[in-house]
Amino acid sequence: MDSILVTGNGPLNGDIPIAGAKNACLTLMPATLLSDEPLTLTNAPRLSDIKTMTALLQSLGAEVQSLQGGQVLAMSSHDLNNLHADYDIVRKMRASILVLGPMLARAGQAVVSLPGGCAIGARPVDLHLKALEAMGAELELRDGYVHAKAPSGLKGAVVDFPFASVGATENALMAATLAKGTTVIKNAAREPEIVDLAECLRAMGAQIEGEGTSQITIQGVDRLGGATHRVVTDRIELGTYMLAPAICGGEVTCLGGKLSLVEAYVERLDAAGISVEETEKGLKVARRGDRVQAVDVVTEPFPGFPTDLQAQMMALLCTAEGTSNLEERIFENRFMHAPELIRMGADIEVQGGMARVRGVERLKGAPVMATDLRASVSLILAGLAAEGETVVSRVYHLDRGYEHVVRKLSAVGAQIERIKGE
Repeated sequence: MDSILVTGNGPLNGDIPIAGAKNACLTLMPATLLSDEPLTLTNAPRLSDIKTMTALLQSLGAEVQSLQGGQVLAMSSHDLNNLHADYDIVRKMRASILVLGPMLARAGQAVVSLPGGCAIGARPVDLHLKALEAMGAELELRDGYVHAKAPSGLKGAVVDFPFASVGATENALMAATLAKGTTVIKNAAREPEIVDLAECLRAMGAQIEGEGTSQITIQGVDRLGGATHRVVTDRIELGTYMLAPAICGGEVTCLGGKLSLVEAYVERLDAAGISVEETEKGLKVARRGDRVQAVDVVTEPFPGFPTDLQAQMMALLCTAEGTSNLEERIFENRFMHAPELIRMGADIEVQGGMARVRGVERLKGAPVMATDLRASVSLILAGLAAEGETVVSRVYHLDRGYEHVVRKLSAVGAQIERIKGE
């Protein structure tokens, strides 16, 4: 099994290109199931999760071609010959549940395994199912599979979520595009990835209003056509690499970054003493002083502070001046990186959904283990700021969400290498 060796060194300087959004691309890909015409995605990230979704779509009869080194995905579902999403593929990734709504909307039936993914809390799919039931779907959970039918098609409905769920909003949004009549999604998630999906669906012929707000209205159409769509910039990769100069010193420009994607995050970085400037190229980031200042962080749905940047922010605050409090409100069990950071000399106390971080002057390199996708990159960031060598194992988590980490960080002066396992 591969690992990553990081040697703490001085300031980082240069440019880091930011890829297309993993979470957007994984939502956009199932949209091909809504149409028998081609859907082409550009600016696609090159990640193992994208390969998993590719395999899932191909298993359903879709054609998926990876072009230009993986940055273009050309898809067609003109021959949707299998409506059974098998456990062996679905178990690898939670986003697999997003094939349910499109298949049900277009074909009137689907059998989809309950999904897997990172072990950071229950993250149940019940909201997805309730949304589809509101549109007239008949659902049965049997032997670990969702058996769904809509014999006379889905019907427009009011879908009122008890809380904003990104995945459930996406599934409902896609299903509603082909439902008869008008669907109103209340308490909809507002993430940029949902705005991106709506823009793609609109290019395919869908009638959608209100994306980016808490209420989305969809007027169902008889059929959708093909489109070419550019995947939005990955705000989580953007936020991650913005911390490289914050934790090490120096100045780095994250190419393609926009403030509108990370406003709440930038507000916390500014309070910690980190300068962020939007330029024509992207976001230019630098630390204002020798040490960052302690800040409190509360994770919230967009436009609040993203839960997917909480682990990385904790790594930064380990060396801040003062005591920081981090409150995780989105997922339970999302402080699994804390014990690994403690192995590196961090002073962290976790109680339930709260973590108190007392800053130390310097972390020390140590062998550590990634527990999930975002935890893995937080340990790499900590290693950049640590004295000596840090070896991060189980980096297969990393490959699910970050492309070419070693290449991107090496290009700005980091001492980092991937060590191939046996």
